[in-house]
Amino acid sequence: MRALPSSLKTSFCTVLLGLAACSSDVAGAQDKPFTITEVAKFKEPWAIAVLPGGRALITEKAGVLMLWDGKGKSGVPVTGAPKVSEGGQGGFGDVVLHPKFAENMMVYLSWVEDGPGGHGAVVGRAKLIEDGAGARLKGLSTIWQQSPKVSGRGHFGHRIAFGTDGKIYITSGERQKFDPAQDMNANLGKIIRLNDDGSVPADNPYAAKGGITGQIWSFGHRNPLGLAFAADGKLWEVEMGPKGGDEVNLISPSKNYGYPLASNGDHYDGRDIPDHKAGDGFKPPKVYWNPSISPGGMIVYSGDLFAAWKGDAFIAALGGQALIRIDLDGDKATKADQWDMGTRIRDVEQGPDGAIWLLEDGDEGRLMRLVPNG
Repeated sequence: MRALPSSLKTSFCTVLLGLAACSSDVAGAQDKPFTITEVAKFKEPWAIAVLPGGRALITEKAGVLMLWDGKGKSGVPVTGAPKVSEGGQGGFGDVVLHPKFAENMMVYLSWVEDGPGGHGAVVGRAKLIEDGAGARLKGLSTIWQQSPKVSGRGHFGHRIAFGTDGKIYITSGERQKFDPAQDMNANLGKIIRLNDDGSVPADNPYAAKGGITGQIWSFGHRNPLGLAFAADGKLWEVEMGPKGGDEVNLISPSKNYGYPLASNGDHYDGRDIPDHKAGDGFKPPKVYWNPSISPGGMIVYSGDLFAAWKGDAFIAALGGQALIRIDLDGDKATKADQWDMGTRIRDVEQGPDGAIWLLEDGDEGRLMRLVPNG
């Protein structure tokens, strides 16, 4: 089909799952190997968790949890959501399902709360209940908190992923305070590993030290905004670096990833940060970008719909306004594709049928479904 002039803003309508849906105004759509269909809109959406059958839970930054039925143009609020402290980069964050969700209906959420010293991210869990009165969260309880709470509204991280070991992994940004990423008595600038009830696993690398230190899986991170496991059990992370230096890391227990002592970027005020180099004692990134892409969420694709990309990582890019594919091969990662989406992409998720779902950032953030062309 011939490309439309850029000035033409009319949308095309197709039929998706037996429902009318309109193709997105996405940059260069005709040049991409997938078809993009807008299916719903949300207010400042931050994360998506796809439920069995194709429905989805979606967090909105200001503090609303939406349940989308897989058909309509929006969702309905889920009652019982936490009180959220919204501002800057913080607010309602991630939403993930327990690995045994079909049995226990447990949902895990992250958000920002106020407290002594300022603000901090927390993770909580609750049971999703659906009945004649609608959908609600029952028994919401906090299982983890960033410590210490500090001033400012940046670098919360608070992405969540479950491992094949049944443990919960949490990204914790260094809150734009630099030094906490290297402080083992703080859980800022770290990847955290916990049991699903928030207790510390006995086999954590620093479990014997107890307290906050016992939670730590890896450290020396800036603002980790994507976290995903590959089929081989390897844990991959993408984090927003300083000026330049956004990076993809293969996460290993007890390893120091360098920030703010090493980075392939520099401070925003122009001060130099030493580049990663052999023998510096820090684990270097597998992939990095300079200039930055400003990453959002990440998945490792496991479906069959895009068979050629099975096992690869997909990264949502905010400032980069792109969907990015990283070729993963064991412990190796290589830049593959970077598709210009013409808009800030906050999150990426995989649907039960293998389709790729994207959440657009912003007041009218679109939920978009990607399937192969043809």
